[in-house]
Amino acid sequence: MPLPSRVGPVSLNLLKRYKTLATKKGRLDLGLFLVEGNRAIGQIITSHPDAIVEIIATEEQVSLYGQYPVRIATPKQFQSICLTKTPQGVMAVVRQPAGIYTDRLPDRVGAHVLLLEDIQDPGNVGTLIRTAAAFGYSGVMLSDQCADPLSPKSVQAAAGTVLSVWMRRTGGYLDLVKALKDGGHLVVSADLNGDEEPSIVCGREKLMLALGNEASGPSSALIGISDYRFKIPIRRDRAESLNVAGCGAIGMYLSSIPVRSP
Repeated sequence: MPLPSRVGPVSLNLLKRYKTLATKKGRLDLGLFLVEGNRAIGQIITSHPDAIVEIIATEEQVSLYGQYPVRIATPKQFQSICLTKTPQGVMAVVRQPAGIYTDRLPDRVGAHVLLLEDIQDPGNVGTLIRTAAAFGYSGVMLSDQCADPLSPKSVQAAAGTVLSVWMRRTGGYLDLVKALKDGGHLVVSADLNGDEEPSIVCGREKLMLALGNEASGPSSALIGISDYRFKIPIRRDRAESLNVAGCGAIGMYLSSIPVRSP
């Protein structure tokens, strides 16, 4: 492994710059976001090694990232940048994925796409992105009222998979849904009032799986353009409903199962 290219300590100006990446405005202005922890950074290196601009690390972590420029931070400096309770001593400064905040679909949409409508908890957003990547989904579409997928909490929950799928976060998401539907994708929404079994998503060649707001579910507009709505049977005497991340995981798992001929 090559020796790390030390580019110097973290100056006061750099510290201010890194801190702005905790805000959406800062991320948009700089076109960058932060990924913390060896495991998450390792996933980025595996999938998109050229997306990493530099590494911010305490002295103990420097030797692990010889292929990238490394900024040395004191523990106090690192703590001021980090939003987690137990800092891991290493962060990557990563380029923002192209087109994430536009209303233009990528050239290659892929077979399976996840739609998140007004999901406001960043932990849920990050977890669902991670699950989508794990089950082979090509992209994740988000309404503009969703938590920002590049916010620190979302990125932490995504565990390094945030670049493993294409993403679009836009107020024009319903138009994009219609475009995918016109292109042959089946639009299936999870809904407490749905009338289909979850198996409706099994074996679908082109699928958009839609999940609505944690409290209110899919909007009437989304329901109106959905081909099917399914609900997951649960023991309502023990739990009123599933968390949206749990519901999404079940739906995405089922959609990965091919339909077998009898």
